[in-house]
Amino acid sequence: MSFGTQVLIGLVLGIVLGLVARASGASADNPTWLSETMRIIGSSFVTLLRTIVPPLVFLAIVSSIANLQQVANAARLAWQTLVWFAITALASVVIGITVGLLLDPARGAGVTAADAAEPGRTGGWLDFLTGIIPANMLGLGASAGQDDSISLSFNVLQILVVAIAVGVAVVKVGKEAEPFLNFTRSALAVVQKVLWWIIRLAPLATVGLLGNAIVAYGWDTIGSLGRFTLAVYVGLLLVIGVLYPLVLRFNGLSVRQFFSGAWPAIQLGFVSRSSIGTMPVTQAVTERNLGVPRAYSSFAVPLGATTKMDGCAAIYPAIAAIFVAEFFGMQLGLTEYLLIAFVAVIGSAATAGVTGATVMLTLTLSTLGLPLEGVGLLLAVDPILDMGRTATNVAGQSLVAAVVAKREGILDQDAYDAPRRGLPWATEAPAEDQADHHLEPVTVGATQGQVAEASDEAPHPQDGRSGARTSAETDTTQR
Repeated sequence: MSFGTQVLIGLVLGIVLGLVARASGASADNPTWLSETMRIIGSSFVTLLRTIVPPLVFLAIVSSIANLQQVANAARLAWQTLVWFAITALASVVIGITVGLLLDPARGAGVTAADAAEPGRTGGWLDFLTGIIPANMLGLGASAGQDDSISLSFNVLQILVVAIAVGVAVVKVGKEAEPFLNFTRSALAVVQKVLWWIIRLAPLATVGLLGNAIVAYGWDTIGSLGRFTLAVYVGLLLVIGVLYPLVLRFNGLSVRQFFSGAWPAIQLGFVSRSSIGTMPVTQAVTERNLGVPRAYSSFAVPLGATTKMDGCAAIYPAIAAIFVAEFFGMQLGLTEYLLIAFVAVIGSAATAGVTGATVMLTLTLSTLGLPLEGVGLLLAVDPILDMGRTATNVAGQSLVAAVVAKREGILDQDAYDAPRRGLPWATEAPAEDQADHHLEPVTVGATQGQVAEASDEAPHPQDGRSGARTSAETDTTQR
């Protein structure tokens, strides 16, 4: 049975078991054995994914920087990535504002002033500067719970900064750093194998995550903010169903191939509600299905997971700001709408250290001079909205990586156009076998005809093709 079929079965079972659990009296405040089992299964899977993220990001970034020595105009890749982040974010926020104005999301809302409450955390324009400075070598933070327990968390942006610094140092040190670089590549192969084992649990996790979401939130919660919920999902669907296909078509890429390739990550983002937790799968499908070279994807995907959020940073804040303004009887003019667009494009980077939908909304409201208490009005449906927001975020992160790779002539078009059968985005080649593959230099900006058949990945499990194609230069570097 193909992995896609397993995931679809998991989606159906999750919905069915969630409805069965609700029918038996289960709720967020009154869990039953069935709802609690689904909650544990789903949360355990997300925890496993989040656990693998720190070593994966660090090792992948260090290795990719070393590989980027083989890429001409690597800085141009980074610049193009940021430009397309901004272009799609701007288009998304325009869609969000338009939908908000047309659907009037505050009309008939079943919330009162008593529901207004300031959020526990807010976003500020200095968050990027404070968040980018690593608190420690591992980018870890600790917080004490009410029961005196200590919980650890990690800041992907700080890990990204540390990894970039180490990667650049490896390049500068040169030959003396080869043992460290070989260890890093070996460790990356081991981590990716563990990641593959975790991903195999995704169909089972889908049952738990979706079933628990139905039990915890259900349709009753949507009732009080039905128009607002509808407006947000209409905006998200327009982004993922209209804007992204137009971008793909404009760059000569198949819409069907993109969504069939990125689907494992998109659906996991929907049920897990975590771009960071989904990031390993996003990177896997971006490389294996969409043909983006690992040297570039291991830079673009982690960066996108912290700053590329069309759902959380564009659609949601735009419609929510219109809702809050209408609720408190405040008028928004052209200047305010331009500020919403400005925050959507720039704010996600400014709050990258603590990015999230609530943080972006507070940044938007404070920039517009709207009361932050308005955030409390929307908290009831936030988890339901977060599912669609995260799926849109993940789709955008893969989209930009594929578009930039295509425009710079480093996309493996054969892998992108390949039939989606079985597990085309996962490699089961032993780690020791992967060490024998070579990486040939990539010439950024080369035409498709200049791309030769060389790879730094294991052979494609479906048809024996190699992974990312690189340039036609003859000198190869042992990976």
